[in-house]
Amino acid sequence: MKILIIEDEAALAKSISDFLSQEDYLCEIAGSYSEAIVKIESFQYDCILLDLMLPGGDGIKLLKIIKDQKKQDGVIIISAKNSLEDKVAGLKLGADDYLAKPFHLSELAARVYSIIRRKNFGSDNMLEQKEIKVDLLAKKVSIQQREVPLTKKEYDLLLYLMSNKNRVLSKSALAEHLSGDIADMFDNYDFVYAHIKNLKKKLQEAGAGNYLKTLYGSGYKWDV
Repeated sequence: MKILIIEDEAALAKSISDFLSQEDYLCEIAGSYSEAIVKIESFQYDCILLDLMLPGGDGIKLLKIIKDQKKQDGVIIISAKNSLEDKVAGLKLGADDYLAKPFHLSELAARVYSIIRRKNFGSDNMLEQKEIKVDLLAKKVSIQQREVPLTKKEYDLLLYLMSNKNRVLSKSALAEHLSGDIADMFDNYDFVYAHIKNLKKKLQEAGAGNYLKTLYGSGYKWDV
């Protein structure tokens, strides 16, 4: 799951990134309004952490851009500006949550988890499709009550596929989801092919149906 941290306080941004990375999120940082615009327009995120006070622009304007573009990224406003007007304005524009500084990183992580779960999987902590069950809290996958050992990337890939069931996902979309904004630096998609192959093999060996379809020239589809 990908997180964009829009925060100009470098130490705080790093602390958030380090903490959420330990929770198995892929984190990227934008330290200014202009950096944030580039990332928002170029990539998709599961959740955006948005500071309101940024060098070069206003966080509320960024939120308006996100919503005007009909992006589905979850948004949590994190700001020292704890006025009622800022909170109301952000929530009215479509922010999912508001957390005033200072805050505990564990609370922030819980709110991120809650938003991603709600947007992608509804309100349940257990995701089930056919014989595949995913415990979102424990981050464990089981098939016919037997746990399937997946790597972090394989687990993240499976969630991405399951949350986009019956949709065609391009190789570039999968590469971006797995590696973030550094995906453009790769010469090919060999690492995507490798993760797809390994995930498919583990699922089928555990007794899952062949839901992961390769659409030559288009990408992949989780067909259920």
